[in-house]
Amino acid sequence: MKRLLSACALVLVVGCGNSADTGIDRGTGPAPELPEPNPSLVPTVNVARATGWAAGAAPRPAEGLAVVAFASGLDHPRWLHVLPNGDVLVAETNRPPGEGAGGLRGWMMARMIKRAGADVPSANRITLLRDADGDGQAEVRNPFIENLNSPFGMVLVGDELYVANTDALVRFPYRKGDLAIAVPGTKVADLPAGELNHHWTKNVIASRDGLRLYVTVGSNSNIGENGMEKEERRAAILEIDPASGHTRVFASGLRNPNGLAWEPVTGELWTTVNERDELGGDLVPDYMTRVREGGFYGWPYSYFGAHVDLRVSPQRPELVAQAIVPDYALGSHTASLGLAFGTGRALPEGFRDGAFVAQHGSWNRKPRSGYRVIFVPFVNGRPSGLPRDVLTGFVNDDGEAAGRPTGVAVTGEGGLLVADDVGNTVWLVTGE
Repeated sequence: MKRLLSACALVLVVGCGNSADTGIDRGTGPAPELPEPNPSLVPTVNVARATGWAAGAAPRPAEGLAVVAFASGLDHPRWLHVLPNGDVLVAETNRPPGEGAGGLRGWMMARMIKRAGADVPSANRITLLRDADGDGQAEVRNPFIENLNSPFGMVLVGDELYVANTDALVRFPYRKGDLAIAVPGTKVADLPAGELNHHWTKNVIASRDGLRLYVTVGSNSNIGENGMEKEERRAAILEIDPASGHTRVFASGLRNPNGLAWEPVTGELWTTVNERDELGGDLVPDYMTRVREGGFYGWPYSYFGAHVDLRVSPQRPELVAQAIVPDYALGSHTASLGLAFGTGRALPEGFRDGAFVAQHGSWNRKPRSGYRVIFVPFVNGRPSGLPRDVLTGFVNDDGEAAGRPTGVAVTGEGGLLVADDVGNTVWLVTGE
């Protein structure tokens, strides 16, 4: 009877909510359409059930591109970092135990997370992949660092590798060619975590001179409903001095930033951000944007500049007046995560000079959005034009997800690596 009631409740939830009225492209670009909010009593839930890839199956590359499995059989691979010698580090990771909301809402979300294939225990491991013979497939796979705490972002600075665990930034010694690091890490700085740790992923990137590190920290809620006291140093990008551990908020009002990358023409820092839920299928677009020092991007009080979210109490009009309009919308509920700028060498001309973005895919939009990797062309350091598909086919005709793209990274040869946490694969995209 308990299982029957659970199944009925799940069907009820999946069947509720509203549908999007506009196409995803209308919520994409530097000036997206922002219709009136259209909330529903019960949030729309339309997650693709995770199945994994059938033998020999793969995502569908765009014309002129080819894709192969660089490494398969991984354990929930989420994020990638390419070392100078070509070795690839992949974070096999997931949310820490107990993360998430409580009550009926928490129960419903747990059911959705399971359906999406995201309820597996975290391997808490970084694995090294090496393609020594250059055939596009890693013949060496070795546990590189183990016993971490929901690790995510990684960056090498000189001979020191920094790893962003969910609760702390840690540092490890590294020598070129190492297959494993056995010594314990040294804590550089604490990161916001604790019993309530809603957006658990923490990414990290280094300044060009290596003197500063920048770490993404997502919000502890959708729109601050758990109290703004729970949002200290959250919905932000932190700047950390690796020598002293001193930390300050570099930019704020970013609901759930994930990707971080330096734009090669201007040298500016860019990020991808997942925006708020439950305002309808056409609100609010996820986005990528330049990160301005001291900039405030609206969350939770407003979105895309001065569009006020009336659900938030108390209102803060003085902050709304400061809110920066993001540079480029990526479509509502696409869950845009990974971000990498292309180098233009191993891919055809249509996929040079721009940004690759991995869209993990919506759970609360009808029809679904995301579940693809896209390329946003840039001209003179700014986005120019609509996105182009790079990889699609992650969801089959029955609405099942064989895979979901998460992290992206560019190889030394200019190919694109894509982490797929449902397909348990790292894909390599090159020209045909």
